[in-house]
Formats: sequence, C-alpha cells, structure tokens
Amino acid sequence: MRNNHEMGALILRVVLGITFFVHSLAKFQGGIEKTAGFFQSIGLPGFMAYGVGIIELVGGIALIIGLGTRIISALFAAIMIGATVKVKLAAGFVGGYELELALMVMALHLTLNGSSLLSVDSKLPFMRTTATATRATN
Repeated sequence: MRNNHEMGALILRVVLGITFFVHSLAKFQGGIEKTAGFFQSIGLPGFMAYGVGIIELVGGIALIIGLGTRIISALFAAIMIGATVKVKLAAGFVGGYELELALMVMALHLTLNGSSLLSVDSKLPFMRTTATATRATN
C-alpha cells in the first residue's frame, strides 16, 4: 500500500514540476517585462515577477528531480494563493481559479507528505524524513 502512495506522490511531483517549469518558460520567453507590467497593474511590485518566474523555473526542475520537494511545494502553494486572491477569485470557480486551486492542493499535499520515490531528497541524509530514512535502510 505504501508503494501506491509513493507512486501517486511521484506522479503529483513530476506533473506539478513540469507545469510550473513550462509556465515559467512562457513568462521568460514572452518577455518577463510584460509579466512585471501585469504585476504592477494589479498592485504588486513589478520585481516580484522575476522572483515568481525564477521560483517557478528552478522550482519546477527541482520538483521533477525531487530536490527540496517540501520547500518548493510550499512556495508553489503560496504563489497559487497569491494568484487566486489577486487575479482569479473575482472570475469565480469555472474559468477562474479552478486550475490555481488544483495546483495549490497538489503543492500542499507534497508540502505535507513529501515524495521520496526516485527523488534526490531520498539520497541526501539531511533531507530525509524519519519515515524515508527508515524505508531506505530496510
């Protein structure tokens, strides 16, 4: 049963990583200055676009390989909360914040539970949780 949970977490981790990575590429390829301008238009400092873009780019890659899964996932959840509140909430659920909500819940699951299957985290002693370390020694 534990293997099914780990396989599910691996799928969530990789899909979430790919999703954020691809969205960050679109931000940078389309001109991050446009994203910064959009941030300013909704009352956020433009420089935050660079931070969000870098977190999504580097964090997406990190999630795919399973490095810093819980930390990166918490950052992704925070980004999705911000996107929902500042941009999507007024549009309602359908055609509004449904994608952000799904991505946030995926990120929260990984924040709370981690994902050790095929992850760099599972190979680094300082990144292992007690459960991961126990499984690794068995």
